[in-house]
Amino acid sequence: MSQVKVTIIGTGYVGLVTGTCLADIGHDVTCVDINTERVRELNAGRIPIYEPGLNEVVASNVAAERLRFSSNGPATVPSADIVFLAVGTPQAQDGSADLSAIWSVVDSLSECIGSRTLVVTKSTVPVGTNRAIRARFHELLGDGAPRVASNPEFLREGSALRDFMQPDRVVAGVEDDESTAALRELYEPLLNNGVPFLPMGLESAEMTKYAANCFLATKISFINEMANLCDAVGADIQDVRQGMGTDQRIGFAFLNPGVGYGGSCFPKDVRALASVAEAHEAASVMLRSADAVNTAQKDVLFEKLSRHFDGRLQGRRIGIWGLAFKPGTDDIREASALKLIDRLLEAGASVCAHDPVAMGNVRAIYHDRIELVDGPLDVPVDADALVLVTEWDDYGQPDFARVAQLMRSPAIFDGRNIYQPDVVRSFGITYAGIGRR
Repeated sequence: MSQVKVTIIGTGYVGLVTGTCLADIGHDVTCVDINTERVRELNAGRIPIYEPGLNEVVASNVAAERLRFSSNGPATVPSADIVFLAVGTPQAQDGSADLSAIWSVVDSLSECIGSRTLVVTKSTVPVGTNRAIRARFHELLGDGAPRVASNPEFLREGSALRDFMQPDRVVAGVEDDESTAALRELYEPLLNNGVPFLPMGLESAEMTKYAANCFLATKISFINEMANLCDAVGADIQDVRQGMGTDQRIGFAFLNPGVGYGGSCFPKDVRALASVAEAHEAASVMLRSADAVNTAQKDVLFEKLSRHFDGRLQGRRIGIWGLAFKPGTDDIREASALKLIDRLLEAGASVCAHDPVAMGNVRAIYHDRIELVDGPLDVPVDADALVLVTEWDDYGQPDFARVAQLMRSPAIFDGRNIYQPDVVRSFGITYAGIGRR
């Protein structure tokens, strides 16, 4: 394998993980960010995101001089073989993707890039964006424009290093043999382990990213809707899930009922693809429905609590286990716990909560409006109800006898169906799950 010289524009979640892993498989990587404070922190060894194992891999590759951080793009871009665009594409007010950061980077790159460089978009962008990027470079640089490719990421927060190093596939949106060869060379250490390399057109690569995420989001919304129907008809969603998941055409992945999906990808990508569909006058009924089901699902726990207390939540003390949108991350974007907290506070309840890593992010939002405690067993103290929102291992096998003793009125609302109802009830604790009989 030959070493490829890579520049990553953007040191957010995708950029930092991508740059670190590319360095770890032997390439020479510089991660660039206009946020000089973030670059300073990274150079000091302080990682701005929580991702298991990332600190150690960053440190080892910095020590090996394969990974560095800079705020000076023009000094690193001209010598790069490949430049990755890994900047944010947040949701705009109308639900579409905000590409302002992408266009700012493209215009900046045009001042220092040459035709030998391959520009690869790692950011999640609407279909047609890479072709528009290529057109913009040609408008600014003519025959001196760089080649453009798409290489969407499929990283899950909490398992991003493994997802990069052991991917299901590498998708490459390419328009010429030279770009195909460059990306194949870049990923050669992974491809040698049998990972499929899938070259396709620019639009197909962009669509693959959105289609994959939207399918998984729809699967989650479907099982949540079935769980709510089980509540209505007296069935048990856990039995139904077993009956469905053992069908090899369906499988168990993303077939876990709960309180809705969150994070930086699924909500944004579903709405962005729906906006693309509507902009092209195509139907987006399923996408809009998946989003609507997910939005409603985030109210399910509050509604169960409200029914339990006959609508009288004023003065009640509610304990919450788990604040991040899922285990393994400190990300609270679109987290179901935040929706629950907001509604509880509006109803006059007080909230006491714990999360292994996300409490700092939550404190920055709520300050002293809720109580954040040091340990899981501090949460149920004098609580009228205990709600499991995020299924961290810390909450997987609690001392139910101790929990019942600590609570004012023992009741557990299991938002992820991780407990056995009969076991919980054997300790004198009222139990309610999602779609459980």
